[in-house]
Amino acid sequence: MRAMVNGRDVEIPTDMAEEPLLFVLRDHFLLNGPKFGCGVGACGACTVLVDGEALRACLTSAADIEGSTVVTLEGLGSPDRPHALQTAWIDESVPQCGYCQNGQIMTAAGLLKSQPDASPADIADVMDQVVCRCGTQPRIRRAILKAQRIMAGS
Repeated sequence: MRAMVNGRDVEIPTDMAEEPLLFVLRDHFLLNGPKFGCGVGACGACTVLVDGEALRACLTSAADIEGSTVVTLEGLGSPDRPHALQTAWIDESVPQCGYCQNGQIMTAAGLLKSQPDASPADIADVMDQVVCRCGTQPRIRRAILKAQRIMAGS
């Protein structure tokens, strides 16, 4: 099985086909962005982009991504060229405990890819699907709006 992971053409061992994508990314490809949270798709800590869509990696099998493009937090931007969301996250001092940040950023990336002009209500609806127990939701929403402005060039 082949897929693109963070811009690299990779082979996924066939004996891992039925494994959750989360474990393949973390254990086989040594990517630490996606986190194991609940294992049932409820918290969102494991979110990755698959062909531009935010998906829960704990519910997606490795076989499900064959031929797809997968982006994890590590592939979203780089230290030299951070993604607008990463820049906004830092500017708005979003993280507190940090555990949900992968899911928050990757969910926001999927949202802005599908809805570049998402309204504050759209942002709240989508982002409420990712659990944050620290209460940083207002900073998360501000960061997403800031990233929108950065991405729009304004």
